[in-house]
Amino acid sequence: MFKPSSSWPAIRGGALALLAATLFGISTPLVQRAGVGLGAFSTAALLYAGAAFVGLCSRRPQQLEARLVPQDLTRLFAMALFGACIGPAALAWGLQRTSGTSASLLLTLEALFTAALAWVLYRESMDRRVWVAMALLLSGGLILVVDQGTAGSAQVVGLLAVLVATVAWGIDNTLSRVLADRDPGQVVLGKAVLGASTTGLLAWWSGEPSPSWTGVVALLAIGGTGYGLSLRFYLLAQRAFGAARTGSVFAFAPFIGAAMSIALGERGFSLWMGLGSGLMLLGVCVHLAESHGHEHTHEALEHEHAHSHDDGHHDHPHEQMPLGAHSHSHRHRAVTHEHAHVPDLHHSHRH
Repeated sequence: MFKPSSSWPAIRGGALALLAATLFGISTPLVQRAGVGLGAFSTAALLYAGAAFVGLCSRRPQQLEARLVPQDLTRLFAMALFGACIGPAALAWGLQRTSGTSASLLLTLEALFTAALAWVLYRESMDRRVWVAMALLLSGGLILVVDQGTAGSAQVVGLLAVLVATVAWGIDNTLSRVLADRDPGQVVLGKAVLGASTTGLLAWWSGEPSPSWTGVVALLAIGGTGYGLSLRFYLLAQRAFGAARTGSVFAFAPFIGAAMSIALGERGFSLWMGLGSGLMLLGVCVHLAESHGHEHTHEALEHEHAHSHDDGHHDHPHEQMPLGAHSHSHRHRAVTHEHAHVPDLHHSHRH
């Protein structure tokens, strides 16, 4: 009989996703202030240069984490294009043209795009409760756009740029699911180096103004924590939690960012903004309340990733049993059992 190591199979993934959300949420209004007077490409380049430093310092030994392999490069390039070029550049451009509070809240739609793509590409389970959650998120986002429309067309254009960022990061989140079993330090480093070099070249080619030293230091620090560490924790959460559910917990980031904007002195909160954010928050909570368990079959499989022997899925022998998590190529035998689970690395079966 399957005996999970915890009666809450999603608690570790949820905690990691919430930590990633906190770091990213705080970063959004800070980027708006640190990026004043800078171009969107320059801002994105500095953010991901900071993230690259974190990735460089957080790589782990091969016996603890699986390495990136040549077959991962195409996916890594795509992640860099959407997540480290289009996403941050669109956000930086939009933040200079709309309310920081509204922009932060609209980022909640990233969860909607992530969940929808995870359902289409990976067939992650989406029951009625999850669809209700997605409808609430979408309704709240539309209310925010309408609310900003009353403030003028410039505000709407800025918010639409933020919407482009959420789509780009939704694609990035879905692409990164397959690399969640690789060393997150390597993934962060590869994505960040590709993104920072590409946006840096675009900043030079388009003649964007050079940042001040204070701006450089501030954006590097924000990128290291809000993009580097946040991405590391996000990848670890996907490993334990699946792409759709990680995206839903990460949807708390916009509310953290909106609270930070208000704390920094922004006073643009309105009744409609309150209604939109309330619907989005309700959508996040409905999604997190989902519970999923049924009899399912694991096909025989051989792969490599970090794992431990107390999770009910890794019972292969060792000459000397290692303590804690470790990484090596191992084989799973075919098995059928029933327990509560989430669409993590070992539960990608169809429904």
